[in-house]
Amino acid sequence: MTDKAPLSGTVCAAEAAYRPRKRLFIGLLMLACGVILGLTVLLWWVPSVGLHAIHPILPAIFGTLLAFLVFIIVGGLALLILTLLTERDLFISERLRGIVIRYLFPAIITIGRLVGVDRDTLQQSFIVLNNQLVRAKKIRVPAERALILLPHCIQLFDCAIKITGDVGKCVRCGKCDISELTALAAHYDIDIAVATGGTLARKIIVEKRPLFILAVACERDLTSGIRDAYPLPVLGVLNRRPHGPCFNTSIFFDEVERALQEHIINIS
Repeated sequence: MTDKAPLSGTVCAAEAAYRPRKRLFIGLLMLACGVILGLTVLLWWVPSVGLHAIHPILPAIFGTLLAFLVFIIVGGLALLILTLLTERDLFISERLRGIVIRYLFPAIITIGRLVGVDRDTLQQSFIVLNNQLVRAKKIRVPAERALILLPHCIQLFDCAIKITGDVGKCVRCGKCDISELTALAAHYDIDIAVATGGTLARKIIVEKRPLFILAVACERDLTSGIRDAYPLPVLGVLNRRPHGPCFNTSIFFDEVERALQEHIINIS
């Protein structure tokens, strides 16, 4: 195993960089609440003028129904914000995660673009949000029902041995992070797989049928993977890209090991 001291400092710096991104997502959620409330007032006022001409009580009925709908939407967003701020499971965080993955993330991307926020930054924020919701559930699974899923760019680009589909082919030369990752997976007795894209990743998940996935990738691949794998809990760890995207990337080992310690049962 390599010396972790410099890496730990890097990981701490990375975690510190994540915190404002979480606040960014919370800010956009609050902005979404404001937009919903504003649209609600408009939707209530415009029809009410005509409804009153039909019957005086119709505006009140319409307003009550609209207020109930807004209460459900804004209440859900407020509960999500509280979950993020308190970092605790508020009983329905799994449903909240589904709402975030299916509906809120596309909406937040649109709002973020309108206010000039970079897409990668929004995706990073989404990953941090997803991870916090997964951690809030305090999921713990047997090692044989967990899976570490890696991108192919972790392997050295000019390596003569292509390990996609079978990480066991790695000769442990130590020139890339695959060697240490396979040793880590063997220590925890967890399956580890390398995927070249979303299609292969889905195939691996269907074949192995894990209850928990620890995925390492870039913002784009993690975001799409988390959404594709739902409702399976996926904890995402961003890779390091000192040479640029999709080329000789590396891993925050401390983040990977922390996730295994949190979510795997009977680890030694």
